Formats: sequence, C-alpha cells, structure tokens
Amino acid sequence: MVPTALAAGSAGTADLTDAIRRLARTSVLVVGDAMLDRYVYGVVKRISPEAPIPILTVQRDVAMPGGAGNVVRNLTALGAAVAFVSVVGDDQAGSDLTGLIGGQPNVEPWLLVQSGRTTTTKTRYLSHGQQLLRADHEIAEAIHPKLAERLLRITQDAMTATTVTVLSDYNKGVLSGDIAARIIAAARAGNRRVVVDPKGSDYGRYAGADVITPNRRALAEATGLPVETQAQLVHAAQTLRAAHGFGAVLVTRAEDGMTLVGEGEPIHFPAEAAEVFDVSGAGDTVVATLAAGLAAGLDLPMAARLSNIAAGIVVGKIGTAVAGETEMLAALSPQGSALRKVVTRDQAAEQVERWRQRGWRIGFTNGCFDLLHPGHIHLLEQARSVCDRLVVGLNSDASNRRLKGEGRPVQSEAARAAVIGSVAAVDLVCIYDEDTPEATLQALRPDVLVKGADYTIGTVVGAEFVQGYGGKVMLADLMPGYSTSATVQRLRSV
Repeated sequence: MVPTALAAGSAGTADLTDAIRRLARTSVLVVGDAMLDRYVYGVVKRISPEAPIPILTVQRDVAMPGGAGNVVRNLTALGAAVAFVSVVGDDQAGSDLTGLIGGQPNVEPWLLVQSGRTTTTKTRYLSHGQQLLRADHEIAEAIHPKLAERLLRITQDAMTATTVTVLSDYNKGVLSGDIAARIIAAARAGNRRVVVDPKGSDYGRYAGADVITPNRRALAEATGLPVETQAQLVHAAQTLRAAHGFGAVLVTRAEDGMTLVGEGEPIHFPAEAAEVFDVSGAGDTVVATLAAGLAAGLDLPMAARLSNIAAGIVVGKIGTAVAGETEMLAALSPQGSALRKVVTRDQAAEQVERWRQRGWRIGFTNGCFDLLHPGHIHLLEQARSVCDRLVVGLNSDASNRRLKGEGRPVQSEAARAAVIGSVAAVDLVCIYDEDTPEATLQALRPDVLVKGADYTIGTVVGAEFVQGYGGKVMLADLMPGYSTSATVQRLRSV
C-alpha cells in the first residue's frame, strides 16, 4: 500500500504556516526556455460570413512571462529572490519579455539575445472562459554554441549566490545538447541542489539531478511502462530514478494529486484543488514551490506538500498563474471556511475575472461593517439577489478610524472580514485602506454597485465610474432600527 501524505506523518497547520512563510527567505537560480504568453480576451456574437469560424471582438490583450519565465513569476510571488538565465531573440517579443521579466520584484535577469532567433510566443484567444485558438511563433532549435558557453559561465557564477538551481526545459533549445548535464555537474561540484522540470523522453540528459518532476504522461513516455494504477506509477518512477541516479521523482497527476518516490516509502499527496479551471502552467508552480521549499531547508516531503497546495490554487485560475503566500496560508483553512473568502485587491480582481469569463454577473457593496447586525444582513441579501457573485469591500482599521473617529472600529479588520465572510450571501471580502472604494471599484469593475437607500445615486462613491462602462447602481432598502454607531453609543452608556 502506498502511504498518503497523512499516513506518512503530516505536519499540523502551525508547521505548514511556518514552512510557507520561510519560502520568502530563499534564493533560487532558474535556467531554461523563456517564452511570452499572450492572452487575447473578447466576445463572440456571430459567425464569420467568410468561413464557418467565430468572430472574436477583442476587448483586451494581456502579456506575461511563460515557460521558465513563469517559474520565475511563481518564485517571486512567494517572495523568493531569483537569478534567471535564458535566451531570447532580437525581436519585439524578446524585448517585451525582457521588460516583463525585469519588472518582476527581486529578479536578477540574464536574458541573452541571439540574433535572428524567434522568441517563443504563445497567443491564446479566449471568449467566455473558453480557448478558441492558440497560435505559436517559435523556432525550437539549439542556441548558438558560443552563446551556450556564455550561458554556462553566467549560470556557474549565479550558483554562488543562490541555493537551489531549477532547470525548466520546454525543449526550445536553451537546454539542448549537453548544457543540462554540464549545469547539473557544476551544481553538484558546488554542493547545490538541482530540480528539473523535464521535456522529451531522453532523461539521461538530467542524470544526477536531485529531483525531477514529470507528469504522468511524460513518465510513461520516458520509461515505456504503464502508469495507469498507483502501483504502476510508483514502479515506473522507481525505474526512472534508478536508471539515471535521480535523488527523487515527483510525479504530478493532475486531478489525482502527486506522488513522491525517493529514498523512503512512496508518498501520495491527494489533489488540493477545490475547482479546476485551467491547468496551464501548473507544472511551473510545482517546480517553483518545490525549489523554494528546498532552498528554505525544508525536507523533501514538506516541500512537495507545499507545491501540491500551490498547484491546487493555480489550477483554479485563468491561464498561467501564480500562488502567493497569502493564498497558500488561506488554503490551509478548511474548505468552505470564511477565511478563504478574504483576499487582497489583486486576488479579488483575478477571481472576478474568472467569474466574469463564466458569464456571471458581479455585484459589489462596501462599508465598515463593525458589529454586524440584521440591517447589514438585509443589505447583503438584497445585493446578492441582483448578481451571481457578491464582493464586499471592507474598510481597513485605519480607514475606519479616519471615517468614524477614535475608538472605532470595535472589531479589528480581520475579525470583521471573518464575520462578513461567514454570511452566505457574500462570496468574497476585500479589505482596502483608502477612505473610499474607488480604487477597488476600478480594479473589479462590477456589473452592479449596491448601497443603502440612505444614499442617492449622486452621492454613491463610484456611481459615475460604474455607470460609465454600462454598470448599474442599486439602492437597497434599509431595515429601520439598526445602526452600529447607535449600538456602540448604547454600550458605552451602560
């Protein structure tokens, strides 16, 4: 019987919390194939008269680092410092990618330019959460030999300032020939651990790596062995490990979780995802979190468990995404916990985008919500009745104090957020530090903005902005006799 993560001796929430926070105090070297991921979002309302294909009316275009660049994004999201070595072409995509990588926090980029090379670019066209088409621009060939030697020299120098090296191989040419083997040899000579996200069927190129992270299909291709059952998968991983001297094999198994095969008994980690939306880039998240965990001094099972938690987060997002520290900490709370609803503004914007891509109507209301009372519940239930998902903007303690005076709020922002999140009508809680929700409204662009009937449309903050892009403003009925301020005053007079 293959032990589960729990049977292998799982850590408690406090231990996991400490382990997640340690990821930010790490330094990792990433070497591999950088790409540019473009996402073109739009709506489809008709079929082309020229051919039986949909016409996409483009609404926005988003670009971000992909491939090994997405490993870098995931590491910086965890707070890690990253040295990144890769190759781009002397084209516009290469320039765009260089700018995006350079804009990441705590990154020392070494993006070498090869004349005449095409920077790999993947453009995905989406409507209502569905990919209509992916168009790739690339020339997947080995980098120039002289450039390869320069890349190796830079890599060896960067190893001295980092703890763990990641080889992110997308088979686009950066790690071709003996480059991967020479990097691994240099890492071993410098007592640095190496994590490899492999590609292709010749895993001999990665011989001696500390950890290798194939998915189930890649494991079958590399070994020629069946991997349908758990026992078959473990046998194939053990065979691969013995053949090439790997320290361990971490097999990602999509909706079935992960399996770690190393020195001890194999460990199976059940899938952490509450909902799978898009698996793009999940492997990058796994290798990034695993490497950060090892760099933080965690043992391999703990690092693998954290990578499993992170993967469960990103597969619920759109496109190549990342999992940050706050999201991972929130994921430790039980499914359905109110704490999972409490997010940052950026996280709220990501979640709202996923909901919008499903065609759901987004509602928003805001306030201090100190000492929750039936009047608040009445407002929230009305707001939820006019939308598919309701986001509540919550004034921070500092913001509340500026608006209400000293002595307020009675409850901290963490307590207020947890209470609001426990209301069934509320789907997301976003704390903001400004005096008004304008910045949050601009980030979320809700379909309907709801406030109480003690306001007029003209006095609702953000009403003009929401109406400007076609959104609606609703004034909800009030339940008379309830007021937080009045309640606080009565308590003070007792």
